[in-house]
Amino acid sequence: MRKILPVILISVLLVSCNKPTGQLVGAGNKGRFSDATPYGMVYVKGGSFIMGPNDETMMDGVSERPMKVTLNSFWMDDTEITNDEYKQFVNWVRDSIALRMLVINGRDEFRKPIKGDMDEASPEEALLNWKAKVPWKSKDEEIQDILSELYYKEGDALNGDKELDPSKLRYIYEWYDFHQSTLPENRYDLRTGTYPTGAVVRRDSGYVDEDGFMRNITITRPLTSRSDFFQSKIVNIYPDTAAWMRDFQYTYNDPKMRMYFSHGAFSQYPVVGVTWEQATAFANWRTMLYFGTTLTQGEEFRLPTEAEWEYAARGGRELALYPWGGNYVRDSRGCYLANFKPTRASFGNDSGEATMKVGSFPPNNYGLYDMAGNVSEWTSTAYGGANNLVVSEINPNYQYNAKNDDPDILKRKVVKGGSWKDIAYYLQCGVKTHQYQFESRPYIGFRCVRSYIGD
Repeated sequence: MRKILPVILISVLLVSCNKPTGQLVGAGNKGRFSDATPYGMVYVKGGSFIMGPNDETMMDGVSERPMKVTLNSFWMDDTEITNDEYKQFVNWVRDSIALRMLVINGRDEFRKPIKGDMDEASPEEALLNWKAKVPWKSKDEEIQDILSELYYKEGDALNGDKELDPSKLRYIYEWYDFHQSTLPENRYDLRTGTYPTGAVVRRDSGYVDEDGFMRNITITRPLTSRSDFFQSKIVNIYPDTAAWMRDFQYTYNDPKMRMYFSHGAFSQYPVVGVTWEQATAFANWRTMLYFGTTLTQGEEFRLPTEAEWEYAARGGRELALYPWGGNYVRDSRGCYLANFKPTRASFGNDSGEATMKVGSFPPNNYGLYDMAGNVSEWTSTAYGGANNLVVSEINPNYQYNAKNDDPDILKRKVVKGGSWKDIAYYLQCGVKTHQYQFESRPYIGFRCVRSYIGD
């Protein structure tokens, strides 16, 4: 009785602090939650629809049969991510690397003070003073010597002047592998306080080696703690502008290779030449920009699932062949409704021989532009021949987070929407293709979504 009494007394005291009334009143969060619409996004109310191809063709097998599914509500970018928006990411990475280099080399004025005192963290971990800005044009020789590491070495710059080396623009991000952590074989035993004997975890780790090269490796180790499910990856984030000439070698695409991402005339064009991994890194950074951290209790920005993308593209028209709802690619005036390849060698008949400015054509019923044509778009969904045979009927997503050491066939992702180079068939809402997550193409871009949480 002596051992039990203190526990009872403490419990009474704790309860009395909450002023019990004998009624179920909740823990204090009685207000209705309403999250603000992120800038540049539109709200897509969840619902049910028939997912998959509208008609069976020679290109569709039994595994591609339509199925009815239900989705929760979400936000989606109203256009594809533009060069201008992606450049904000590139510039942030560039400046953060420059500031870090200055701090590491002893320039404490670029270290953020904490409540008037100097940050005592190591130079590698110290907070950066963004108010100081990067002194790119400083006359301080020491600063210029430090920043010179970000430029091409003498002889490599094409114009003979200082030229930023895009290969130095690396972004390291971290995420928690919830999928691996919830596998039955990795279940934590509350009775013993341990993970199952023999349980192992595959952990991706990204870093820069002693020679300055990026390394992404997979570590297989015994599962001992929750932290083992944290993954990291390092990605070079500059778009692959050479894709314009590599994929179309016998075409005069020199101007696009040199200027598509850098020249202001293309600022409102969709960013292309980005891999699935780069698009994922962008979404991670966007989450950090919005919340101040990537490990947030809020909903992160991410790539849409195949189901979310298709549902949004149909614009509330369950059986719509195209985002505009009709079965034809022209309107009543005979004008094309998307940027694609109408007929053989007729790229310009829709007013654009390649990519066009985002929003050049009318939106669908959800207010989303370019859900057909212009550029194809990455999704988060893994590509497999039997996706709809294994996915759930609610929020379906065939997900496989391929590890660095996985074979390439496991690194294929679903691509939707069709592009400027594709015929009308690929513009259909229910049609999908695929691409390897590490490949970049001048006709694949992306947009982000964010799950809606609340009423």
